Amino acid sequence: MRRRDFIKGIAGLATASPLAARAQQATTPVVGFLHGASAGSNQHLVAGFAKGLAQTGYVLGKNVAVEYRWANGQYEQLPALAADLVGRHVAAIAVVTPVAALAAKKATTSIPIVFGIGGDPVKGGLVDNLNRPGGNVTGATFFANLLDAKRAEFLHQLVPNAHVVAVLLNPGNANFELEQKETGEALQALGLQPLMLQARDDAGIEAAFASLVEQHAAALFLAGDAIFSDRRKKIADLALSHAIPTSFVNREAALAGGLMSYGANIPDTLRQVGTYVGRILNGEKPGDLPVQQPTKFEFVINMNTAKALGIAVPPSMQLLADEVIE
Repeated sequence: MRRRDFIKGIAGLATASPLAARAQQATTPVVGFLHGASAGSNQHLVAGFAKGLAQTGYVLGKNVAVEYRWANGQYEQLPALAADLVGRHVAAIAVVTPVAALAAKKATTSIPIVFGIGGDPVKGGLVDNLNRPGGNVTGATFFANLLDAKRAEFLHQLVPNAHVVAVLLNPGNANFELEQKETGEALQALGLQPLMLQARDDAGIEAAFASLVEQHAAALFLAGDAIFSDRRKKIADLALSHAIPTSFVNREAALAGGLMSYGANIPDTLRQVGTYVGRILNGEKPGDLPVQQPTKFEFVINMNTAKALGIAVPPSMQLLADEVIE
């Protein structure tokens, strides 16, 4: 009898353990994370997101789980990826890139969506108001396109003899038309001639370089886009091989060999996204959370690239920079 009771007890544990595990899993919120680019070059953003979650009491792998979906630069896949997360009934969806945010917004009106983007979320149709977004969408923006004028000014000071400046944009970006207009106006206000070029992938980037060399552009201004951020090292290397100074949105691109960057700290923007997701998991409504905006912008100069290009960076600009990469 004792042996039979023991065997029954073991059998009971074998059937109870999966049930217990499932019960524990059911109490752990699952959050979706949707990005237009690839995982490999964006782990610094994942780390920022995890930091924000932790600040609200949620630790990855402990009391919150994340379902990651990466479009790998194929923006046309984002609606299906967003629909997949909605079908899994995640507790909230964190989205990076404007086109990913729009895809998530179209996929659900009930699941909270928290974006981390570079454009204007009001003009982009994500929220009605920055202070009181309403609905199921809120987030943080680093307003990359609003910094175009200042970034153009910095590039002009670093490369004063550049009169034709190529601008590389992704036509698949939700901010494409606005970015094209505002960048063109910013360059023209400095007396520069913008050369508008487009690229969606590696082949498009290489074709754009061939075009800018053929048309004698003396510098390259990168629009904010996840695909360009993904390929920051490739673009920086191509530019250096053609002796083309570059201006990027994010610090990581300057670290990868771009001449300069000017913009908000994007990992910190993702930290804000993580904080908002945690607050929503704790019961707050996304429509009551105002859209977060950056309070600090970073100007970074890569002196190694400047030397390779034969550019003498004025001491005044070195002092102005938040970071000088030697």
